[in-house]
Amino acid sequence: MPELHESLKARIRRGEDSELELKAVVFKGARMEPHPDSLADELAAFANSRGGTLVLGVDDKTRAVTGVPPDRLDRLERSVVNLAQSLIDPPLTIFTRKLELEDASGLPRLVLQVDIIRSLMVHRSPGGYLHRVGSSKRVMSSELLARLFQQRSQARLIRFDEQTVPAASIQDLDPDLWARFRTSRSAGDPEDLLGKLGMVAPDADGAVRPTVAGVLIAARDPRRWLSNAFIQAVAYRGTSTVPDSTSDAYQLDAKDIAGPVDEQVIEGCRFVFRNMRVAATKNLGRRDVPQFDMTAVFEALVNAVAHRDYAIHGSKIRLRIFTDRLELYSPGAIVNTMTVESLPYRQSARNETLTSLLAKVPVPLDLEWLTTDRRTLMDKRGEGVRIILENSERLSGRCPEYRLLDDTELMLTIFGAQP
Repeated sequence: MPELHESLKARIRRGEDSELELKAVVFKGARMEPHPDSLADELAAFANSRGGTLVLGVDDKTRAVTGVPPDRLDRLERSVVNLAQSLIDPPLTIFTRKLELEDASGLPRLVLQVDIIRSLMVHRSPGGYLHRVGSSKRVMSSELLARLFQQRSQARLIRFDEQTVPAASIQDLDPDLWARFRTSRSAGDPEDLLGKLGMVAPDADGAVRPTVAGVLIAARDPRRWLSNAFIQAVAYRGTSTVPDSTSDAYQLDAKDIAGPVDEQVIEGCRFVFRNMRVAATKNLGRRDVPQFDMTAVFEALVNAVAHRDYAIHGSKIRLRIFTDRLELYSPGAIVNTMTVESLPYRQSARNETLTSLLAKVPVPLDLEWLTTDRRTLMDKRGEGVRIILENSERLSGRCPEYRLLDDTELMLTIFGAQP
């Protein structure tokens, strides 16, 4: 996107300010400068203020593009992502982009652009509670910190899926994907329609950008901005993820399922349907018995993409198929005051905008493996968990189990019907 490159180059020429930080990067063996603690301080200071952009590979004093060695760029990105999660409390969601900028002689150099949005929380980094003042970071006074905690606790009513995505534009939303939400009453300005649907919103500077929900439902590959927005699916030969000593092919199938989240649900179901066993009984004529109830699998995957915590960077939905069970891991604790025990009886949504959009997406009619009277992917009546439990227990004789792992991940186990 040339216009984004030109905009960034113009900002670099003007130099650092309250929303731009430049850092040259030097590798000395296994060590890197600037130190990870210093980078964490910069990220947290932006998040505690209005947000901003950190460009790694540009000298802050001369504004010269120094670049990052090609063989170190991936390592640098991983380091920045990891320190945003491990050195900042609470962990911070960032958005990274690898770019080429010309140096003084006109040669292309690789740089890493890191965008940080204004956070709904107050973050502490190795240097303490910092905020951005002009082109530098400073420790917040006790009075400012108390006021910020109060403001952010109120602002937390704005959910993560309602926040705008830095560096994304309305043009990044595919018309074929968002036009399906258009009705006869919503003809007119596309921007107005997208705004009413919660798929775009003005950012802190007034520029209209896609929201997290908009990217998840109407961008062809949400991973461009949310690298964790996909399903990692693996089918195993036995009952364990540990390779069998008699065979190297302990994985029968594996796929990273990406794309808009509604397509992820359908492709995830196809992955299960393709890899599960089907037994046959002959008591009263031949009858095929699938390993898993596909309507229950469908409901489980819909719940996973709709209710997972997309703010947890680096944590994707994980789908595991074994000979005796299916495991589905969804990032994030259970929302509000709900518990594992109350899941079948209560209803609550972490991503209100996303769930509202999924409630408008029709279920494809050509799914031979799905038996449901559901017309849309979500019905918002809170019946999904009961369908998962009742249909699966009817088929296998064992009730599925939900477990909360370390208060950061919800695990669902669906037991397979035995031949």
